[in-house]
Amino acid sequence: MAGYFNLLELNASWMWLGNFSSMIILGVATIVEIVAYFIPYVDNLLDSIAVPLAVLAGTIVMLSTLVNFSPEITWALAIIAGGGTAAAISGTTSATRLTSAATTGGIGNPVVSFIETGTAIVMSIISIVLPIAAIILVFLIFLIILRLYKKFTKSKV
Repeated sequence: MAGYFNLLELNASWMWLGNFSSMIILGVATIVEIVAYFIPYVDNLLDSIAVPLAVLAGTIVMLSTLVNFSPEITWALAIIAGGGTAAAISGTTSATRLTSAATTGGIGNPVVSFIETGTAIVMSIISIVLPIAAIILVFLIFLIILRLYKKFTKSKV
């Protein structure tokens, strides 16, 4: 959307994302995915497909942005930075949904999906409009998650 509305200048190899037909196709795909993730157990099925595809997509996207490097460096960075980051993020959200399904019988999955979608929308907008604020928010979200993790994993002796 940022490319379509000229908020960001797209590289020549990414210009196809800035046209109207891409906006329509990606918009419909996004809406279908968001709705599907609000349906308990369908979200777990989608995650079983999405995690490996996210790794592949992360690797390909990183690979397409690296130029003027030797093939060994390019592939190593693409696999580690692109695929590894995508695997960590996608695997974490998948594990969160799976845990929610197991502990709430699927009733909590729409709440998890709502929080994930809302955070993604807010962070996407802020990262385009106020990139420095987005970095600060990422650290704040990390600290909140860390505190919640410590709170819920505290042993009760």
